[in-house]
Amino acid sequence: MRIASMKRGIHPPENKETALTPIKYFFPRNGAEMVYPMLQHIGAPCQPTVEVGDYVEVGQKVGDCAAAVSSPVHATVSGPVRDIRTVITPTGRRCVAVVMENDGKYRDHPACNQPVDYIQLPREKILAHIRECGIVGMGGAGFPTHVKLNPPPEKKIDTVIVNAAECEPYLTNDHRVMLEEPKRIMLGLEILLHLFPEARGVIAVENNKPDAIELLGKMIESPKVTVMAVKTRYPQGAEKQLIQTCMKREVPSGGFPMDVGCIVQNVDTVIALHRAFHRGRPLMRKIMTIAGGAVNNPGNYKVRFGMSYRDIIEAIGGLKCDPYKIIIGGPMMGVSHYTFDIPVIKTSSAFLLFTEKESKVHPERACFRCGKCVEHCPVGLMPLELNKFAIADHYDRFRDYNGLDCIECGCCSYICPAKRHLTQSISTIRRELLAARS
Repeated sequence: MRIASMKRGIHPPENKETALTPIKYFFPRNGAEMVYPMLQHIGAPCQPTVEVGDYVEVGQKVGDCAAAVSSPVHATVSGPVRDIRTVITPTGRRCVAVVMENDGKYRDHPACNQPVDYIQLPREKILAHIRECGIVGMGGAGFPTHVKLNPPPEKKIDTVIVNAAECEPYLTNDHRVMLEEPKRIMLGLEILLHLFPEARGVIAVENNKPDAIELLGKMIESPKVTVMAVKTRYPQGAEKQLIQTCMKREVPSGGFPMDVGCIVQNVDTVIALHRAFHRGRPLMRKIMTIAGGAVNNPGNYKVRFGMSYRDIIEAIGGLKCDPYKIIIGGPMMGVSHYTFDIPVIKTSSAFLLFTEKESKVHPERACFRCGKCVEHCPVGLMPLELNKFAIADHYDRFRDYNGLDCIECGCCSYICPAKRHLTQSISTIRRELLAARS
């Protein structure tokens, strides 16, 4: 069951002060333990392609999988493989990981730094190179990009949307990337438009980033490309909501953007495409927003995959105080953690360290059916009913009310005056159903 939402989304405080400072970069410390989980994407996990004792170079594959929906994992430092063991990832899942020791020499693998002229390649080889470089969606979902860019022939793509909305509070990494690497965004978009020659390109930016909108507008050289300022609201950056805003098209229940002629790619994914072809570099780094009242030097940092969050804290100057809450990701959709001893992976977007004042959790009260969660649900669902079905394990009723279409954005929990843990309960049953279906 769906309804027409009267107020799609919410307007939480932005807290985006870190957008004012340039991106800073640091290398992992010499001797650091670098951990590469074999599952950093949606799809089948990789298997290690190296063994304990092997010497591995920067950009060398340490994990791969023959499954259609998967993405290889590459080393981001050089050094020996010290262990292969099970670890906890930022998503809270456990998986096998390759553990290396950083020797501080950063020797590049021969396959690195080999630019590829995509203009001269057939489509299947372009997609194969994207896969070989381990590129996945950098907005947080981690869907393998080579799969997303290969829709069935009957799906006619007429629009490629670069998702630069960055609607979640605190997160400013995409904003800084737009200000500091606009040329690479345009060159990456050219690759996408080469794959879809009948399509036009739309760079969608929330209107609270006028400097990025102006700069990207000046960089446009093709009549097929436009920069679109979209209304600031959360979750504007969810791809189905962005398609509705930009194109006035609604992705059907259970459908995909390709069903309405669109491909959506995060702005940093587009830069990863540029790096893969113009520089011959696999995906090895993430721009992360590190913020919160417990952080000494909040800002945006270029971080190599495999680093532990504990090493990152030390590298940026430590903490003001012990954090009351640790969140990997944004405050709306991120995962709360209990330890710093987990590695940065491809889907890491932010690292938030909140004081007790910033992370106060109110006790749940009984729902009094005010309907605010229904009014603000961006997907048009009825969270109060889904919450009831989730608590009672009514799986069929949950499906009947389109619970699987929930994007787990957190709007319902945020807006609920009774402080019901709506998103948490819905997410739990939704993941159980998705796991059973697969």
